[in-house]
Parts: sequence; structure tokens; C-alpha cells
Amino acid sequence: MILSCQNIHKAFGDHIVLNNASFHIEEREKTAIVGINGAGKSTLLKIIIGELPADDGQVILTRGKTIGYLAQHQEMTSDNTIFDELLTVKKDILAIEARMRELEQSMKHAEGDTLETLMNTYDHLNHTFEQQNGYAWKSEITGVLKGLGFTESDFSKTVDTLSGGQKTRVSLGKLLLSRPDIILLDEPTNHLDMNSITWLETFLMNYQGAVIIVSHDRYFLNRVVTKIVEIDQGIVTTFSGNYTDYAQKRAQLRDARLQAYLNQQKEIKHQEEVIARLKSFNREKSIRRAESREKMLDKMEVLEKPTEARTDMHIQLEPRYPSGNDVLTVERLSKSFPPQTLFTDLNFEIKRGERVALIGSNGTGKTTILKILNGVLPADAGEFTLGARVKIGYYDQEHHVLHREKTVFEELSDAYPTLTNTKIRNVLAAFLFTGDDVFKRIQDLSGGERGRVSLAKLMLSEANFLILDEPTNHLDIVSKEILEQALNQYTGTVLFVSHDRYFINMTATRILDLADQSLTNYIGNYDYYIEKKETMTHFTAASDPLSPDTTELSESESKLSWKQQKELQAQLRKKQNDLKRIETQIETLEARDKEIDQLLTQEEIFTNITEVTKLSQEKEALLTELESLYEEWENLCE
Repeated sequence: MILSCQNIHKAFGDHIVLNNASFHIEEREKTAIVGINGAGKSTLLKIIIGELPADDGQVILTRGKTIGYLAQHQEMTSDNTIFDELLTVKKDILAIEARMRELEQSMKHAEGDTLETLMNTYDHLNHTFEQQNGYAWKSEITGVLKGLGFTESDFSKTVDTLSGGQKTRVSLGKLLLSRPDIILLDEPTNHLDMNSITWLETFLMNYQGAVIIVSHDRYFLNRVVTKIVEIDQGIVTTFSGNYTDYAQKRAQLRDARLQAYLNQQKEIKHQEEVIARLKSFNREKSIRRAESREKMLDKMEVLEKPTEARTDMHIQLEPRYPSGNDVLTVERLSKSFPPQTLFTDLNFEIKRGERVALIGSNGTGKTTILKILNGVLPADAGEFTLGARVKIGYYDQEHHVLHREKTVFEELSDAYPTLTNTKIRNVLAAFLFTGDDVFKRIQDLSGGERGRVSLAKLMLSEANFLILDEPTNHLDIVSKEILEQALNQYTGTVLFVSHDRYFINMTATRILDLADQSLTNYIGNYDYYIEKKETMTHFTAASDPLSPDTTELSESESKLSWKQQKELQAQLRKKQNDLKRIETQIETLEARDKEIDQLLTQEEIFTNITEVTKLSQEKEALLTELESLYEEWENLCE
């Protein structure tokens, strides 16, 4: 055991955040702290790190162990470059290296006992230097920075000029390089793209120390953690396994508690009925027995009814009327913000009922595509066409569709003037705005509260084509699950951008991957996309005629030029088109084969020798051609 929290109690006024919370962390254990927004997750981290005192209880850290903490929001100020800022973590190693260089110079001119002393000192320093991976400090810093999404051209940027998200990534890099015995991370994936999140997952899974994570990224938690610490109404419960294991066990536990509650209520009701019956007999013996049962009831520890699952928000998305089958057609779409070109010649279609996730690294232009489709930005070239009876509902992650000067109530009443005050209040209550909350101004709301207002407007729009830009940002896990359920029950069409891989996995029926200024289509959810992308990567590597027959490639050899990548992508597209063409031919011939079989059962045909011979010859030729196509299809699939 490396860390123990014992009977931690914390309250803010009358609100109890943590009530006798106890749990422990083993060495190298990867743990997540989960709970709804405001449950006390960040508070618990601050108590562990010592930034916030507990009202009662204690945190015990094993002697000699170190702890590092990444808060959600960073207020870093430094005139260092990004690289130099991470280099500050290596100052002890750099000092050892500098001392070793001094000793090397001194040993050139020393002799006798002095030389021996210098050599012993040098050997000791060299051993320490090697233990701390001193010979690889530069590549280690470079690897972490690239893993967190910085390019080499970013390394020379000054920290003070960075955005809040970039500063958070720099802080995360410093923490990872410092390698404490316990790492505490509060929402570490908030400012990372998918590639960086995948890199961080691998880093943490292989990390030799313990890790405690607060995160709403369920896919990330599934990959990294082996234990879940849940905070629910101040009570802390520990579950073994990843997030999916926890969700299943929690549901089972809640069902068991609910059944126990219902059984007890049934027993209480039964006893009360027996007591009433005994008293109605109005006999001394019966009354004594009734009183005895009443005492038994008074001593019974009455179970509390478990909180209802998913009672936080109530989202019901339903279009007023259906659209045509063709919802969106995009042709030759291009957009640049000179000198950067985001994408060129994009072409794709969306059909009614599809839920399409648009994914890609930060800065590739995903949000720009959504803004073009909603008329917020013009395209440089190309066009898009909406299908018949298509009505768009747009969720903007920056909430520009909201009016900052209006109250929450005015935002809905002005957008939907036919709604009664009661209806508006009921809708807002479903999104957790009750009492005087409805009179808060939009500009005074938190990001999560603005998100809930946008979702409320979206629900009232009754649109049949939802375009959503990062709809899960600022939502806690329970709220995300509610939104997932609403989208899966929605009978309209959805196009959304999200970096939440679990959310994509649960809702998407198709994925469009925006990379290298073009789109790749995957029919399936996120797991399918990962599987197929790996297959395509292997195919690309195998298709490269210049690829050397070795499993170890140098960095320069492993990087294909842009032209080579385009050529290989063209080869792949050609094979995919050939496959599609062959499948179409097979379908046509198989249909004709069935048609011939049906014709041969008709009396006017099978009694006509000439016609039978003609059809039999056609069928024989058709089967021969099919056999050839089957072989070609199989070869292409392999």
C-alpha cells in the first residue's frame, strides 16, 4: 500500500461533500475517481495533495514516496520556451552531466591518488546518471512533447504566449517527466486530441508508479484503470475493474439494494397490517402481541430507497416530421485559412437515420465543416445540398447560438414564443434549471450550464437533422449516458464531432475520419474504426514495394513521403472500388440466375425445348463467370 485515505470528512457549510471516505492505493495501481459534477472528485484530489484541509480523517502517504498533481486549470507563467520548460524537470540530471564533464577534464591532468579519487567520483556519478536515464533525456523530452501533440516547430514557442489548453499540456508533460511515485490527474484528456489521448493511455498503462485519475472519458478509463472509487452523495465505494466493470457492478448493486428496500417495505406493511388486526381484536393478549411487534418495528433499521438511475436530465429528441432519404450531399468542399489548407475536394453523403461521427486530429477542420453546413462560415469551393424536408438543429460547442445578455428563461421563450411559461419551466427543470436558476443570465453560466441550455433548445427544435459539435463537453458521465440513450432512440439523422471515443462507440453508425485534407469512410462504431484502420495500416505497409524486409526501421525509413502516402492511398481506393464493382456484378448475375430458375418452372418455358436449351446455356455461362468473380472477390478481400 502506497497511499491510504482514512475516514475523510469534508463539508462546505451544510453541504457534506465527503462523509467518512476511506480507500487505499497499492503501488503501480491505476485508479479512477468517478461521480457526477459537484460530487467532490476534485476536492478529494486537493485533500490528498494537501491543497485543501479535511475537516476530519487523515491521508497517509508511505514514507519516502513522492506525489505529483495536475489540476484542471493551469495558471502557468514562464518566459521559457516549451522545450526549456520541460528541461527544468531534468535540472538534476543536467547538473550531474555538467559535473561529469568537469571531472573528465580534471582526470586528463591528474595522477596517483587524486586520479583514483576523481575516477571513483566519476563512476558514482555515471551510475546515477545511467539509472536516471541521463543519456536519453533529450529524446525523452521530445517523445513526451510529440506524444502530447506538440510539433518540433512548437518547441521554441514561449510558454507565456500559449493558450490555456497548451499550458495544461506543458504542465502534464512536466509531471510525466518528473515520474513521481503517485500521479494525480484531474481531467487530463480535456485538451488532448485522439492521438495524444491514445499516447497518454499507453504511457500510463506502462507507468511504474501509481496513478489516480479524475476523468469523464470512459473509453480512457476502460483502457487505463483497474479500480474505481465512486463518490455518491458523500459516500465513497470502491469497485475493482475498469469503467465497464464498475457500471455493471453498480447497476447490479443498485438492483440488489432496491430489491432489499422493496422487500423491507413489504415486510413493514405486512407487520403494520398484523398489528392493526391484533389491536382490532381488542383482547389483552392480542394487544400485548401488537405492542411487541411495534417495538420490533421501532428497532428495525429502515433502508433508504436507492436513488433512481438516470434522473438528472430528461432528454427526449424527436423530429416533428421525417426528412427525405437523402439528407445531405457534399461535393468538392474546400476551405483554407491561409497559409493553412484545412481540406480540399471533400465529397460525402448522409442518409436518413444515420448517426455519423466526424473525427480527426485537432486543427484538421471538423468544426469548420459543421459551421459551413450551418451557414456560419462560407466554403472556399464546392457546395452542399440538403434533402427534402430537412430541418437542422445545431449544437455549437462555443454556444454562439445563445444570447449572452438574455436570461435562461428568455433564451427559450424568445426562441419558441408559442410555448407557455409552464411548458418552458418544465423543460428547464428537466435540464436541472429550477427556481431562480431560470433567471440567470447566459453570460453568468458555467460551460456545463450553457451546454444544458443548448440541449434544451435542441430538444424543443424538433429538428430531423441534428448537427452537434462536441455535445458531451462539460457533461458528467451520467448526463453523457442520458444523451447517448436519447440519440440512440432518435428517429432522425445525426452528424456530430466529438473526441469522446466511448460516446462515439455507443452512438455512431458510421465514421468519417478527416486526415491529410481528405475523408475516409468507415461503416461502424469507434471499435470498428480502430480495427479497420489498423488493417489499412498493415495493408499500406505490405503494399509498399520499397519497404525493406525487416521489423526494425529507422525513423527516416519508417516515414513515407506525402507523395508515397497518396500513391498508396490511391492503390487502396482502386482495390476498394474493384471490390465494390465485383460485388455489384455478382449481385446482378446471382439475381439473373434465380430469375432463370424461376423461368424454367413455368409451363410455357419448360415445354419449349428451344427456350430451355437457350436458358440452360445462359445459366451455365453465368455460373462459370460467377465462379471466376468469386475467386477474384476472395483474392481482393485477402
